[in-house]
Order: sequence, then structure tokens, then C-alpha cells
Amino acid sequence: MEIRKIANSHPGQDGAIWKNLFFRFDADGSCFVQDLTKLTSDPEATLPVEASFILDRADEIVPHANAVVFGPEYYADGDEFPLLYSNIYNNYAKSDDPMRGTLCVYRLERAGDSFQSTLVQIIRVGFVNDPLWASENVADIRPFGNLVIDRDAKKLHAFTMRDGDRVTRHFTLPLPSVQEGTPDPRFGVKTVVLDQASVEGWFDSEYSNFLQGACMEKGLIYSVEGFDSSDATPAAIRVIDPEKGCQLHHVSFVKLGYGIEPECIDFFGDRLLYSDAQGNLFELNF
Repeated sequence: MEIRKIANSHPGQDGAIWKNLFFRFDADGSCFVQDLTKLTSDPEATLPVEASFILDRADEIVPHANAVVFGPEYYADGDEFPLLYSNIYNNYAKSDDPMRGTLCVYRLERAGDSFQSTLVQIIRVGFVNDPLWASENVADIRPFGNLVIDRDAKKLHAFTMRDGDRVTRHFTLPLPSVQEGTPDPRFGVKTVVLDQASVEGWFDSEYSNFLQGACMEKGLIYSVEGFDSSDATPAAIRVIDPEKGCQLHHVSFVKLGYGIEPECIDFFGDRLLYSDAQGNLFELNF
């Protein structure tokens, strides 16, 4: 894999790209919008922030934005952006309900230079306490799960770290329509719970050492992981093929000279863009 720095972007957690707009999120529900057409030939140039906003109802439920993706469905005819999905991950790890395997779904709208979001649905994996998801007799260090979307196949892919057998377990699930679900008594929006009967397939791949950002493109999952340049939690990327049920690539960012915590990954057209916790923005080529 080749890695090339192309700019400095806003730091944060994961982000999602739609056409030329790069939405970079943080764990408090904040989002900073940048225009990728303003990339220059100077890799040290800073990509300007065009706008910022806070996710709807972030005072009630706020995703960690460990994995953020756009889906294939639009909330309403004429919307500029398709539905935006962001996972809770570990934001409520110490709560009575840690909301493992949970996605918040938003309608995103633009008025002039301003953006706003509306929470329209919650999707939950309903078997996160079952041995199919969680290790038995071992407390998984990160049992929260990342969730990404295959827009072409309209499928949801969930994957989680299992410390008992030291694997990453992947599940293929149906992607609920935004019209599905029953009103959640706590948040009032439609909620869909995907139980074990919803699982269309699952497999184990090599252990992911602390999941970070993720995206899916042309049937492949791109998942970054790790914290730094240490041997214990090295920064890296994995490419997973759910159809084949296996890992295609595992590349260490550390061995390439980049040991800052990975956070964000998505495609800008055919270009795979990656950003670390400090906002360094790179292009990757496999």
C-alpha cells in the first residue's frame, strides 16, 4: 500500500464524504464540513472549514462517531443528502444501557451555508449479549461494534472484537428502511431491533486491535484500528471481503512511518482518503 499526505483537515473521529463534501465528526456530536475540491498541491495546506453543526438531540443521545457512513436511501424526495448513519460505540459504556451495536440515523439538510440534522431512526443489534456476538467467560475490551453499509447491496455489516477467541466477528444484516420500526419510548423515533433471525451470514477474521473508523465501498470493508506506534496497539488498516468471508489486506501504518491514532476513512470518488486523530489527511492506494 502507498500512503501520501495531501492536506491538513479538521481533527476528530470518523467522517463521511458525499460528493465533494467531507463531514468530520467528533464524539460530542459536533461536525465540521470541508470542501474537498479545495485541496491543493501543498500537502501542508489546511483544508478550510466551510460550516459546522451539532447532531440533532445530542443532549439526549450522541454517537461516538466511531464509524460514520452515508446510506443508499433518502428521507424524502428531493433531499440533497442520503441518510447518515453514526454508531454509538462506547459513549454510554458505563450506563445501565451501554447501547452496544447501535446506530443513530439522521436526515441531513442544507440551507445556504448552514447544515442541520434530524434524528429519524435508531437501529440496534439485538443479540449483543449473546455468545454469537460476545465472548463467553471473558470480558471483551470493546464489545460495542462498528457498523457500515453496502450501499449497492443495501446491506448492513456489523463487526466486533472478541477477546475470548481473539477474532473479529462479522455479520451481514438487512438494512432497514427509514420507514421501519416502532417508536422508542425513550427517544420517540422509530427503532428497529435486528435479532439473530435477521443474520444473513457471519464469519470470523483476524483480530482487530481496537476498532477505529470504517467505511464500505464496492463490497469491501475498509477498517482502521489501533492507537499509536506501540507494539501493543499499532495503527493499521484492514480490508475485509464479506462475500468471501476473509481479510484481503492488513497494512501497518507504523511500518510506513505513521503512528498517530487512526480515525477516519472514506472514499472521495475513486480516491481512498484517510485521516488520523490530529487531522493529517492522506490518500491511500492498494
